[in-house]
Formats: sequence, C-alpha cells, structure tokens
Amino acid sequence: MTRVYLVAAALLGCGALASTAFGQASSTEAARADGKAFGAGALGRAQATTKTAPSASSLPGYGGTPAEAVLAQDPDAIASRAASAASSNDGYRTVRSSLDRRPRVAVADIEATIARSQAIAADPNAYVSGMSVGGGQGSCRQLPPSGAGGATYEATCNVGVALEQRTERCAVPLAISVTTKTAYRYWCSGYNAAFNGVDDCSLFDTAACTATGHHPGRCLQGHEQGGRLYCTEPGEPVTELLCDAQVTGAELLGTETASSVAERRDESACAGPAADSQCAMTAETCTSSDPVTRVVDGVSVTKPCWAWERSYECNRTRPAQDCGDLDRNPACRLVREECLTDEHPCPTVERVYRCPVPDGPAPAPQFVCDGDIYCINGECETIEREPNQEFKDAAVALNAASQAGREFDPATMTLFEGERETCHSKVFGILNCCKGKAFPLLPGAQLLLAMGCSREEVLLHQRDAQGLCHYVGSYCSDSVLGVCVTKKKAYCCFESKLSRILQEQGRPQIGKPWAKPKNETCRGFTIEEFARLDLSRMDFSEVYAEFQDAAKLPEELSTVSAMQQKISDYYALNGGSR
Repeated sequence: MTRVYLVAAALLGCGALASTAFGQASSTEAARADGKAFGAGALGRAQATTKTAPSASSLPGYGGTPAEAVLAQDPDAIASRAASAASSNDGYRTVRSSLDRRPRVAVADIEATIARSQAIAADPNAYVSGMSVGGGQGSCRQLPPSGAGGATYEATCNVGVALEQRTERCAVPLAISVTTKTAYRYWCSGYNAAFNGVDDCSLFDTAACTATGHHPGRCLQGHEQGGRLYCTEPGEPVTELLCDAQVTGAELLGTETASSVAERRDESACAGPAADSQCAMTAETCTSSDPVTRVVDGVSVTKPCWAWERSYECNRTRPAQDCGDLDRNPACRLVREECLTDEHPCPTVERVYRCPVPDGPAPAPQFVCDGDIYCINGECETIEREPNQEFKDAAVALNAASQAGREFDPATMTLFEGERETCHSKVFGILNCCKGKAFPLLPGAQLLLAMGCSREEVLLHQRDAQGLCHYVGSYCSDSVLGVCVTKKKAYCCFESKLSRILQEQGRPQIGKPWAKPKNETCRGFTIEEFARLDLSRMDFSEVYAEFQDAAKLPEELSTVSAMQQKISDYYALNGGSR
C-alpha cells in the first residue's frame, strides 16, 4: 500500500511541475513539440553565440567610464554607498522581508526528512524502480557481468630431479700409544777387537742393534810426559751399540729401559663420507685442546690439539614432483611444459597451469528496470530500459586508444612497452619469492620480506597481484652437480591492466611471440604492428569492472527531470506563458 501512495504522490508531483512548465499546452504531444522547439531554439542561439567574436558593443559597460570607477580611488566609500542603497533597494527589502517572515522548521523535522531521503538514496529500487504507471510491479533486467571474475594467473610446479643437500659430521680423535722396552748395551770393533778388549762387530751383523756412539780404542803408541800419557797412535775406534735382544757370543755390558711415543689420527668414523664421491669436506675444527700436555702410560705428551670434527657437504639426487595440488584442482588446466635448462634429455621440467584468480567479495548485481516514470502535463508513461551489451566494449576500445597516446615512446617509436622483472624460487623448496595474483597483497608482501626476498621482488608480487604483469617463463639460475636448485621467473610488467591484455592478445594476432625467459626484453608494439591489431577480436572482460558504468544506458529519468526544471526556471524568469 505504501508503494502505491508513493507512486501516486510522484504522479501528482509530475503533473504539477509539467503544468507550470508548459502553461497552455493542451495535450502531451503538444507539450512535447513545445519542448523540442524551445530546446532547438536555445541550442541555435547558443551555437551562434560561441561562433561570434566579442565586441565592445556586445559587452555591457565596455565603453566609457562607469560611475563606479571613482570608488577605486576611495574604497571606503563603498560601505557607505551600500548601506544607503540597501535601505531603498526593492530587491534587498524583499530578501530581508523573506528572511524575517520565512517559516521556521524544527531541527528534528529536518533531520527526519534527511533520514528518509538517505534511506531512499540507499535503495531507490525499493521505493520507485520497478513500478509501472498503474501501480503494478514492473520488470527488471540484470546488467551483464562486469567480468571481474575472468582474471587468471599462471601457476607453476616442477617435475624432475631434486637435489638433497645435507651436512654430515664425524669425529677424528688423536690416538697416542707409549711402548716401553729393554735395550742391551755392547761394544765392538771391526779391526783388532781383541787388542781393544771388545767384541768383533761381525757378531752384530744380523742383530737388531743401533749405534749410539763411538770412542777411541786402546793406544798403540805414545809417550809419558809430566806423569801424563800422550797417545800418538790411537787404536781402532770402538762402536757403542744398543740392541733389542741379547746377542749370542757377545759380552753384555748392561741394560737400559726406553719409552717410545707413537701417534695417529683415528679417521675410522669419517670413512663413509670420505669415500663417497658425492661428499666434499668443507671444514675441520679442533674440538679438544685443553690441556695441551697430558700423561699417557706415565709419559708426558704435549700436543696442540687432541681431537677434531670434520664437516662434509653431501648431495643426493632423487625423482621429485610437486604438481599434486594443481593436478587435482579442476579449475586449473595445463597449458605448457618448459625445460628449466638447455640439457637433453631435460632433467627438470616446469609445468605451467592457468588458474582463475581466487574470487574476492562478490559484487552486488546491477539491474535496469522499466517503471521509471516520465510525466508531462499530468500524463505519465513508463520508460522501457534495456542493458547495453556493446557500450562497454566501445568504452574499453576508446580507453585503449587513449592509453596508446599516453604510452607512446618517441625515442623507440613503440607503444605499450613493458618493464622486465624477475624473482627467484627454490626448485622443490619452500622459498618462493614469486607469489602473485593468487595471493593477497597483505600479509603476503610482509611474509616475502620475512623469508628473505628482495624489495624489488615484493614490488613485482604487488604489481602482478594487481594484474599488471605477464608471466613469460622460468629458467635455471643456479645448479649443483648438474641439478637445478634455484630458478628465476621472468615477467613483463605494464602501466595498466589494459596494456597487459593488449600485449597478451595482440602478439598472437601479428605473429610476435615472446622471447625465451632469459632473453625477453618486453618491447612494445611498433606503430605498424599496433595498426594491424584487431581490438574487436580481443577479450576485455577482465577490465569490464573498471568500466562498469559503461554497461548502463544514460539515466533518462534524471535527464528529463533536469530538462523539466530548466524549462520551469526559464518560464518563471520570463513570464510564465508563451
């Protein structure tokens, strides 16, 4: 019932306004003809005015010196003249009288009216749209989708050989052994042994003996002087021997006890990694050096280090793949496979899937409805509305032409040139600095910084998440033992999403493929190449959300209301009849 009252009130309002605006018009058709004639005449006068050069005769007060010119020399007189004129001016007295006698509206009433207006503005369809002239429910047609959900991104995974790197450590102690043994003392001489009173040295030819020194044999000839014997011809020298065992037939002069110290590094714990060709020793650190002097079997032994720890870096290869999630996602489809290296056969392949960007909050549906009411001279009719399916494409095409003008580079004579950007990620690893459209900007960007990515890579993540970058491909940037462990992704980033779409869909049209990821420079279109593009064959649904107003016809009702008001204002100023 309330909706019927509202429509009835709207009908009455339109009738009153039309009656004032068109005065003596006797019918709807006559009023329409009257309005068109008035508009055509006003348009002609406006066009003539814009084409006519101004002259002194057409500008009021241009010639001569106006009486007010004296006020430039005496500005203080302006206030006094204004006060004097105000008291006798009809317009001023009318305004003052209106201010003094105008009705006073309570603040609460004003606020209530504003609240009702805001409620209608927030949901006008609930009050007017969809109503027919007879008070019945009209029909509404949903506008075509904006295309915001059409955005995609290219997700990647790897299939091939993974390198497992691990560190192995082992201990190397210093082994000390002390041996105590008894040695047997003998003397011998190789010539004239009997004269010297010692054994013949030939007895010791097969014995384990060590010569420890020599001394002269018995003197063969000499003289005595001052009670002292001086030898002028000494006998055969006597060799002093120390043997490991007693020698049969030789005269034992005595025994001696001696200790020997032997040392070696016990490397048995490191035998495994040391023999493995896939392991390389990277460090050896002393782990026991205090004290440097230690007593072993009663013998003091001094060594700067008594034990070490060795570190080995070992590498293992194994088959690996991380494509399970993408394979199981029905929304993603495999578009191509690329080898990360130039080797044949390829050890590791990158699979590229095209997936839809995760949807954000769903936009509210938009409608156009018949039931907007158009009234002239008390007669009202319903405006039929239809969504415009082509206007949005025209708007996007016009914007593409405008964007071409802004992105033209006179130095290279190219349009829509991009900027090459790269980011790195571990193959079969956790670190990935190449997150983009599939991940939110925050906290994704902060997480990338925390993981060790560069600020340039974070900026690339943000630009890609905004739909400004095209993924070219990946290539291996670091390998160990022939296995790729780090890859770089190459992107071409543009000034706008529209520029990216033109590059992605325009290159196949003119046979201009992207270069290899390691060499792509993101060059733009030449003027000749851009002229060959057929924009009508391109899909701009991804950017329709940016031009969603283009999907609706102009607001006829607001246009008609504005015309009615202008006509009413004109009649009010010029006499009210025609």
